[in-house]
Amino acid sequence: MPRGSKEAYTDKQKRQAKHIEESYEERGAPKERAQKIAWATVNKETGGGKKTRAAKSKSR
Repeated sequence: MPRGSKEAYTDKQKRQAKHIEESYEERGAPKERAQKIAWATVNKETGGGKKTRAAKSKSR
C-alpha cells in the first residue's frame, strides 16, 4: 500500500475525517491543510487504520 493511501481506514474513520475537514474549511483553512489536520486527528483518536483484534484466550 503506497504511503498516503486511505484504503486501510474503516468507513467510519473516513467519515470522521471528512467531517473534520469540512469543519476546518468552514473556518477558512486551505483544503490541503484541512485534510492533513483531519487525518492527523483521526489517527490520534483511533490509532490509525483498521486494526485486527487479538482473540481472547480462555483462562483455565
